[in-house]
Amino acid sequence: MMPIAMTMGIILHQYVGILSPLIPYLIFVMLLLTYIKLSWRDIRFTRMHLWLIVIQLAGSIGIYFILNPINTVLAQGVMICVLAPTATSAPVITGMLKGNVASLTAYSLISNLSVAVVAPLLFSYIGYNELPFFSSLLEIAQRVGLLLIAPFVLTILLNKFLPKTSAFLQSKSGLSFYLWSIALTVVTGRTVQFVIDQGKSHIGVEIAIAALAFVVCGMQFYFGRKIGRKHDDTVAGGQGLGQKNTVLAIWMSQMYLNPLSSIGPGAYVVWQNIVNSYQVWRKRKNL
Repeated sequence: MMPIAMTMGIILHQYVGILSPLIPYLIFVMLLLTYIKLSWRDIRFTRMHLWLIVIQLAGSIGIYFILNPINTVLAQGVMICVLAPTATSAPVITGMLKGNVASLTAYSLISNLSVAVVAPLLFSYIGYNELPFFSSLLEIAQRVGLLLIAPFVLTILLNKFLPKTSAFLQSKSGLSFYLWSIALTVVTGRTVQFVIDQGKSHIGVEIAIAALAFVVCGMQFYFGRKIGRKHDDTVAGGQGLGQKNTVLAIWMSQMYLNPLSSIGPGAYVVWQNIVNSYQVWRKRKNL
């Protein structure tokens, strides 16, 4: 489904831009449908989760300051590939790989809530917003914070006060996959259109961003699995750190950074799905 969604975005890049205002709402609903399925009794936070979130947050900041002297857009494009939270579809892949889904889900929650706090600070400092720092911080925090935290809060309220509504939403959790496909089509189309509008003037930077996104993707899966192995949680560690919510990352890039930086998470979509496809193929081969 991923290749189809991206192909549609490329083909229809001139037309899908009209749907871009829907992206935050699609992300909100996807997160809500993900959280509503959680069994809170199975959620346990471990030392592995602490190591993974340190790498995700400190690593993104470190990469930005290392690459910024070379090229700011390059730094932003690679940084967002590390900062992006765990994908809403990561528990599905973790289950296919016979990993600990509860552990991965716990980290996904930590990852999203941490980004809700850190992203406004980071984007206000490095972004292209013309507002003063604190005004920019409040504006981004309002948008990103609500987008990532509100589904979590709403889930708690629904489970406590409207259990029938919660049960209904749980029965519709499969819709998140189709919403993700629509969102991926739209953000891919926006990225392609932006690249076309730039012409050939930035092609060197674009290639460099895509190439470093490949390197960062491989490193995150590698170190995530390595840390997870030390805690007897290899699959959850790898998927938690390596499989990213690229739709959210592309949207944040286009909203708060140089839009050209969205090539990073756009390329990351391809790289992480190649890794996931290989892992699933290898797992089935060994069964």
